[in-house]
Amino acid sequence: MTSQTNSNESLSYRESGVNIDAGNELVERIRRAARETFRPGVLQGLGGFGALFEIPAPHYKNPVLVSATDGVGTKLKLASMLNRHDTIGIDLVAMCVNDIIVYGAEPLYFLDYYATGKLQPEQAETVVRGIAQGCLQAGCALTGGETAEMPGMYPSGDYDLAGFAVGIVEKDKIMTPERVKAGDLILGLASTGLHSNGYSLVRKIIDVNKADLRASFDGATLGGKLLTPTRIYVKSILTLLESVRATAICHITGGGIVENLPRVLPRGTGANISKSSWRLPALFQWLQEKGKIEDAEMRRTFNCGIGMVICVDPKDADAAIASLEQSGEQVRALGEIIASEHTEVVWRD
Repeated sequence: MTSQTNSNESLSYRESGVNIDAGNELVERIRRAARETFRPGVLQGLGGFGALFEIPAPHYKNPVLVSATDGVGTKLKLASMLNRHDTIGIDLVAMCVNDIIVYGAEPLYFLDYYATGKLQPEQAETVVRGIAQGCLQAGCALTGGETAEMPGMYPSGDYDLAGFAVGIVEKDKIMTPERVKAGDLILGLASTGLHSNGYSLVRKIIDVNKADLRASFDGATLGGKLLTPTRIYVKSILTLLESVRATAICHITGGGIVENLPRVLPRGTGANISKSSWRLPALFQWLQEKGKIEDAEMRRTFNCGIGMVICVDPKDADAAIASLEQSGEQVRALGEIIASEHTEVVWRD
């Protein structure tokens, strides 16, 4: 027997599962956090139909805009499992601005997209405050975003995130593969953990081993270590580029060094990396052991402790290392660029 709606019954958007008042409440909750990220150039932020940003033309002769978009992936599932949402927004910003900085571009502004089945203003506020914190770390403005409440699309309590960043760079300073040459040294900047890649495999390992996310691990809890936010390298690299000419910058995301480093190398070159140039951090050792993961699979799934790679001429290596360490980075000399018929990473003992 089919049910029929009473033709005299008055329906509302709220009764269908969308609470406009909750959305308005969220905007008011996050307005101050967003304004704290504003920088010169912001003409209109939250509340409008779009974000307005004035290009700092007097400072550039031939400005080029660089954009990037990304999400956080299934790291969101762990955040929900542990009911910890305060740092996942930092991950969102990091995944976008770390892509922009590989071109030598300074991030200007950021927008986010938050989608959920039922909007919970307190939870959403916590997430967006994390996004604002990420923007402060990157020096860019959180100028707007979108909150979408979509009943039936997501299970109760779940949400999804996407972000979009825009940066700027002088045209003749854009980092291109043509800068790289055989003999350049490869420097690696330490990651803060897994960053935001490989979490589908991580969750499988947790499930198979029935691992307790609240168990003590390496000075924290296992869950806490897994939720450590992605490091934002923007300010360290911008400071470096003021005094040192890097030949390549590479964000180590999904695919690891194996698949990402070749993306910034020209034809006729490859990368020779020493396996002993850094020690696999404890969290990665635990994952490899519990998942019985082969070395090659580890290297093409995780960053394995290196979140960013920078190539420099050997004569600039000492200055580059000094600048990066002064900015708080842990730097490792990984190897060198080599002449090669195949643009690939070669691992040596």
